[in-house]
Amino acid sequence: MKRSKLALLIFIGPAVLLYLLIYLYPTVRTTVMSFFTTPTVTSPVSQWSFFGFGNYRTLIDSNMFQAAMVNLVKILVYGGVITLFIAMVFAVILTSGVKFKSFFRAVIYLPNVIAAVALGTMWLQYVYNAKYGLLKTVFETLGLKTLAAVQWTSPEHIFGSMLVAYCFGMVGYFMTTYMAGIERIPRDCYEAATIEGANVFQQFFRITLPLLKGVFRTTVVLWGVRSVGFFVWSQVFTPLIPMRATITPAVYMYRNVFGVDENTLVDVGAGAAVGVIMTITVIVMFLVINLILRDKDDLEF
Repeated sequence: MKRSKLALLIFIGPAVLLYLLIYLYPTVRTTVMSFFTTPTVTSPVSQWSFFGFGNYRTLIDSNMFQAAMVNLVKILVYGGVITLFIAMVFAVILTSGVKFKSFFRAVIYLPNVIAAVALGTMWLQYVYNAKYGLLKTVFETLGLKTLAAVQWTSPEHIFGSMLVAYCFGMVGYFMTTYMAGIERIPRDCYEAATIEGANVFQQFFRITLPLLKGVFRTTVVLWGVRSVGFFVWSQVFTPLIPMRATITPAVYMYRNVFGVDENTLVDVGAGAAVGVIMTITVIVMFLVINLILRDKDDLEF
């Protein structure tokens, strides 16, 4: 027994130590830093000046941070509904016995293997371009001149354009997750339901959906975590100074900690406070999701 415990400690110990070094320490340091004003992110503690909850008050009063939080909620809710719904539809269709399943799955998943910067640039240059973009061409072909004249990257439309592009890139990832869950459900359940006279929709709502509850909970959590860390797409769609329409908490934190140019006022303490708020948001979201989709109600198969 002692020998097995020693072996366990030898194998797990380095991983735990590495976790403490690369995750727990920065988390604690950032939390403490959020109560101080700090010249730079690497400044020694001796140069920190206690500011109490001043950084948090600054964030609450900041119009840009308020816009960032509103955009985060939009990404969480609107983006989540769009992405998870489309992913579920594709997953159900591709697991229903259609031909060329592997081909369609690979095509839909393809955007996930392309770098976000390249994918975002593709949307900006070839889809939303006001001169020769795909949307402009399609709408002109259909005779919809009003829609063809819309500037999809203008401040009024850029958030929606960015969100659609992001959802397009994420559908394949969640589709494969749902497909894996559906394929675990015994076919006997569907055969029995068919014999009893259940149609396709009844089978989905009475069999597929209840048995995917655990998978659905996981995908909602994953979407929430990715949304809180939404950064690259915002930078691609507004590469210079972030606009109110596209800024997110992650971008706002980066802007405060590192700045965007030599004229930007760096506020490391406020950036650290944003990081703390993002962490709390993820924790609260995780608890709420698990409270709503409780394990005790999960069906087993």
